[in-house]
Amino acid sequence: MLDELRHLALIATHGSFTEAARRAGLSQPALSASIARLEEEMGARLFFRGAGGTRLTAAGEALLPRARAALAAVEDGRRAVAEIAGLRAGEVRLGGGATVCTFFLPPVLTAFRRDHPGIVLKLREAVASEVRAAVDAGELDLGLVPSSDDGEPWLTDELIVVAAPGIDASTAPFVTFSPGYSTRQLLERHIPGARVVMELSGVAAVLAFVRAGVGVSLVSRVAVAADLERGTLVEARRRETPIRRQLALIHRGVERLSPAAAAVRTRLLSAG
Repeated sequence: MLDELRHLALIATHGSFTEAARRAGLSQPALSASIARLEEEMGARLFFRGAGGTRLTAAGEALLPRARAALAAVEDGRRAVAEIAGLRAGEVRLGGGATVCTFFLPPVLTAFRRDHPGIVLKLREAVASEVRAAVDAGELDLGLVPSSDDGEPWLTDELIVVAAPGIDASTAPFVTFSPGYSTRQLLERHIPGARVVMELSGVAAVLAFVRAGVGVSLVSRVAVAADLERGTLVEARRRETPIRRQLALIHRGVERLSPAAAAVRTRLLSAG
């Protein structure tokens, strides 16, 4: 049954039996037979196939999230058993925003790697909504997101407005992140009407253009600590800043974490 559920998820993800068969390493007839067995087991047709392509039926739509949850649970169990059995090839998948991945996590994860060199750490940089969705789907073990309502409190981040020396920060436009990023949301909430002249998806790019004098930016104080010390950027004093946001550690429950993921969680919380 697990193979059949895996094939269902592959077809739903890639939109065709042909591509799903290629990725599964099967012939297309073998994949079709697998889905036929699953449809017989479920007592319903799961896919429509026609000139317009392949799409899920209502029954398929209902089954898909449960299939993905079952596959994620089996993978969690496999990894936990492997680690408990003494294999030194554990894997932990984490996700966070640009600032978290670039500035907050490197010292913590570097220290963890020194203590546990056999554990592979896979880090995904994404906006908070994508991190949450990936954790819920079992694609990530741990996520670090701005939150005051859920998750385990981790760190408090302080955001300030910075500019290149000599820039009039009171009239300069903003260089900021694309819509969907939490920093952009905070800019719009706390400094409504801010004139945005450039949208970027990485903190390094934002800071590069601010240093060049294109505009000012609302960023984490941690991200600009070195620039402020060197004098390549200065803090622009504003009545709206500093803005503080709580960062939280999210997961699907401590009891569902593999031993390696539980160890990373402990290290993160102790660092906070």
